[in-house]
Amino acid sequence: MKPDYASLAARPEARELAERLDRYARIETTSDRHVEAIPSTPGQWNLSRLLVEELKALGVSDVTLDEHCYLVARIPASPGLEGKPCVGFMAHVDTASDVSGKGVKPRLVQAYDGKPVRLSPTQVLDPAEYPEMLEYKGDTLMVTDGETLLGADDKAGVAEIMTALGRVLKDTSFRHGPLEIMFTPDEETGKGMDLFPLKSVKSVACYTLDGSKGGEIESECFTAYMAKARFVGKSIHTGYARGKLVNAVAMASSYVAMLPRSESPEATDGWYGFYAPIEISGHPEEARVDVLLRDFDDEAMKRRIEAVKAIAKAVEAQFPGGVVELEIPKQYLNMKKKLDEKPAVLEKLFEAARRAGVEPYSKPIRGGTDGSRLTEMGIPTPNVFTGGHNFHSRHEWASVSEMVQAHDTVLELIKLWAE
Repeated sequence: MKPDYASLAARPEARELAERLDRYARIETTSDRHVEAIPSTPGQWNLSRLLVEELKALGVSDVTLDEHCYLVARIPASPGLEGKPCVGFMAHVDTASDVSGKGVKPRLVQAYDGKPVRLSPTQVLDPAEYPEMLEYKGDTLMVTDGETLLGADDKAGVAEIMTALGRVLKDTSFRHGPLEIMFTPDEETGKGMDLFPLKSVKSVACYTLDGSKGGEIESECFTAYMAKARFVGKSIHTGYARGKLVNAVAMASSYVAMLPRSESPEATDGWYGFYAPIEISGHPEEARVDVLLRDFDDEAMKRRIEAVKAIAKAVEAQFPGGVVELEIPKQYLNMKKKLDEKPAVLEKLFEAARRAGVEPYSKPIRGGTDGSRLTEMGIPTPNVFTGGHNFHSRHEWASVSEMVQAHDTVLELIKLWAE
């Protein structure tokens, strides 16, 4: 059954959720994959410090923001429920660098009518390009001005956790076990859990709010590696280059051209993996290429790793005297195996969504989250929808109704873990 978007968007929580997302989105928190430090950008501190202030204003006394911008807040159990398992909720404060996150200007589209939404003179959010928008007639949408991303990934998740926590703390009749709230930096760079204070965490299970469309429950993600290729050539004046020049830029270009086009992100979906060149730089003497390797299956990932090694050898053969150096570090693993070992964590999530009036369904994450890393570290952490759409794009938007549903799902999860 289609949700009653108009009724959901009219609920009191909808206004608070929209206001929070608007407030958080205006704070620039773009992370930088080229910076080794965590956090990689100073703007992430601004949102994290605001969240500390807001948590304390809600009455949370146990709040820690460490030297690497990891925020952990703990809420003691209601009297008599101290023995219940501690459950955590997680979201990340940074936004992707694919599109600018500076000067974000969110606005609401009330009672969406199914027609194209003009964001700016040159940018249109059009159902002809994004047909799922037609499902949201009557809803309230939050959009950008077409110049930046919105940052619903993952500030919608932050807003939903904070709004739900406010309800728990203000309503003295709301019974709950011990809770942990975790907001992390640098998720978008893949380093969000590198310095996470795991030893201090008490949660036996956690839930990331970092998904997209309403009802999506994600317990399976890519296994991820990065192929970092360095091409070493020999430079000489182009006027005297015959038989002497080994152009590292040409080597890098050839390497990228040999990646299978039928196995690129734009040519695959569902459970199909890919090769994705995401950065190329250099000059005739030295060039570099970074390629994402993604797949759900371990054997398929081994094939991809062997393929990029073979392509590197082929480039060396094409360019006598040139050298290709490869590093292929692991980024994260598919969390499915670990989550399958603790089925109750997912069962509670599906039940919570149904109690919240949502029809949940499983969908693989064509990417990863801090939750997939945390699962690998021993705390099972599936991913929950947030109502954000078109992530990492100028056409990013959020459904306020689905934000309400995510908020409700968090509350139902808290109740279920206290039963």
